[in-house]
Amino acid sequence: MARIASFALLSAAAALPGALAWGAMGHEAVAYVASNYVSASTRTFFQALLDDTSADYLASVAAWADSYRYTSAGKFTAPFHYIDANDNPPASCGVDLDRDCGAEGCVVRALQNYTTILIGQKASTANLQIAAKMVIHFAGDIGQPLHCEALEIGGNDIDVQYDGEDTNLHAVWDSNIPESISGGSSLSSAKSWAQELIKEIDSGAYKSQASKWVSGLSVASAAKQTATALGWATDSNAYVCSTVLAGGVSAVEKQDLSGKYTTAAQPVVDLQIAKQGYRLAKWLDAIVAAIQ
Repeated sequence: MARIASFALLSAAAALPGALAWGAMGHEAVAYVASNYVSASTRTFFQALLDDTSADYLASVAAWADSYRYTSAGKFTAPFHYIDANDNPPASCGVDLDRDCGAEGCVVRALQNYTTILIGQKASTANLQIAAKMVIHFAGDIGQPLHCEALEIGGNDIDVQYDGEDTNLHAVWDSNIPESISGGSSLSSAKSWAQELIKEIDSGAYKSQASKWVSGLSVASAAKQTATALGWATDSNAYVCSTVLAGGVSAVEKQDLSGKYTTAAQPVVDLQIAKQGYRLAKWLDAIVAAIQ
């Protein structure tokens, strides 16, 4: 069942705990990875814009967009957290912008739009702060495979169990699997996890991959921003076929996913958090370079 795109239902889905986003800890981990790789000028720019000179300046706002969408002012942003890939997992996966990004918007268009606002520097300080928070958040969202999938409302309608508790497949990918890696849901858990991922990028399993993660990254125009973001969404969506629903819905529905399924999924979650953190750093660097 594809995600129903009526505004009322989108707003209702946005109000569900854990719906449509990595958990806060996952977003914070992405932000901590990014903080390690931004240039000094980028750090200075965003610390000034966000009025936070601490080392947590990205992580402290990384989950803000999820709270904002619960408000009357921000409820229009609910569709911005995902793109509905109307593909056919596990037989075939793929994202088509014209087909999958609805009139209400999607994460690809949203990332492009808020990036353009930041580069333009014409909005009020308050709106530039919102744009920065959105970019930081959506760069994380686009790395969650089920943010890039329409089937069963991005997995929200696939009932599963985790450690004997009733939940849904989307929530398992948002929070349960990330927390199984980091050991918790706190800011300190996110920081520790990010530090391990940074080691892998600097000198471990990801060292040879990192440059490829940002190949072709460009904020030089709206079209190039969109193309880069669409590439990231396509990358994430591929894991729906290879890992998330490799055996189809029937293989996970009503099953407890805390065992072998989680073991198989953990490397993908590790990779996606590392990847999007590194990409976010280079994206923010490119924004600041374009402004200066």
